[in-house]
Amino acid sequence: MTSDTGIDPTVPPSGTGCAECDATGGWWFHLRRCASCGHVGCCDSSPGRHATDHFRSTGHPVAQSFEPGEDWYWDYATNEMSESGPDLAPPGSHPEDQPSPGPAGRVPADWAATLRR
Repeated sequence: MTSDTGIDPTVPPSGTGCAECDATGGWWFHLRRCASCGHVGCCDSSPGRHATDHFRSTGHPVAQSFEPGEDWYWDYATNEMSESGPDLAPPGSHPEDQPSPGPAGRVPADWAATLRR
């Protein structure tokens, strides 16, 4: 990770889903949580790619997976993954009963064909 990560382990996540997708009725494949401000955005395989957009608009370089059972970090500034980092304020993931892709009721039937690569 970069030497100036700006990680704030005291900030809770912004919600249980991608903030922008929730605001527009969109859907996501997987979620990422900004380790600086707690913003929850969707991954680059999702139609919106909102986690990367958040990095580009704020300069906050480090995000953590917001998927149950995952605690790895991604550094957008260096394009590097890290298996370790500080514990962030709970919760550490979206609710386990929330599906991926999600949220329930907004994922199109052909979702796999629409994933970005």
